[in-house]
Amino acid sequence: MLQVSQSFVPEGEVHGQCTGLLFRNVQCAYSEYTGCVHILREYLFLIPVVVLFLTEAAKLGVEWWRTGGWQHRIFHPGGMPSSHSAFVTSLLIIVWRRIGSTSPEFAISFVFACVVWYDAMSARRALGEQARVLNQLQKWQHFTEQLGHSFAEVLVGVLFGAGITLLGIWVS
Repeated sequence: MLQVSQSFVPEGEVHGQCTGLLFRNVQCAYSEYTGCVHILREYLFLIPVVVLFLTEAAKLGVEWWRTGGWQHRIFHPGGMPSSHSAFVTSLLIIVWRRIGSTSPEFAISFVFACVVWYDAMSARRALGEQARVLNQLQKWQHFTEQLGHSFAEVLVGVLFGAGITLLGIWVS
């Protein structure tokens, strides 16, 4: 007989004895799940890193859906959704959740997010347009043309980052 330890049973559930291999596997899986949740709860700032990688995976999926294949590497500039926008949105939500919206840290992260969003839609996009013109004028060096994002790509990045972050907070 296997005695269920309190560390593996959620609060409020009945403690008792169970037998069999199936229960041991469930107990082990629950232990691993609570370990991940504990890490996310302790280190809430890992969620933006997870958001960054999931956004890059989504960007590859969107590219494959649009073109029928992967032509870019991971962490390339431009594309749908904006991973920079998703990352700073996630960071903004985490700072708000951890410290509050009246803190100086939240104000700094909000300004940082606004700068990143603006940069993605204007400065880097303008550089991409200039690179396109330079590539047409000269042939000896090819410049990357897809540097910035459209408003839709930034908006989808913001929504994707917010959704994954809120899911991560809910799980933790």
